[in-house]
Amino acid sequence: MKSSAIMTMTKMMESLPESAQNQALEQLRVYISEMQTEQKWDELFSQTQSQLVAAARQARKEIAMGKSKPMDFDRL
Repeated sequence: MKSSAIMTMTKMMESLPESAQNQALEQLRVYISEMQTEQKWDELFSQTQSQLVAAARQARKEIAMGKSKPMDFDRL
């Protein structure tokens, strides 16, 4: 069963000449690929969020204890 969004997209595509359909399809492929990549990053980030929070807390603790020094970007 098609969703209403897919049915709408199908109708929109059908209203275009074939060459324009091909162009739209290629742009849609790129757009969907970018959306999938973004979704994957969001999933990965959410899975590691607690670890990032713990690392940030540890860094703040070390800064408060004087165990850190400013980063020297010229040495990178």
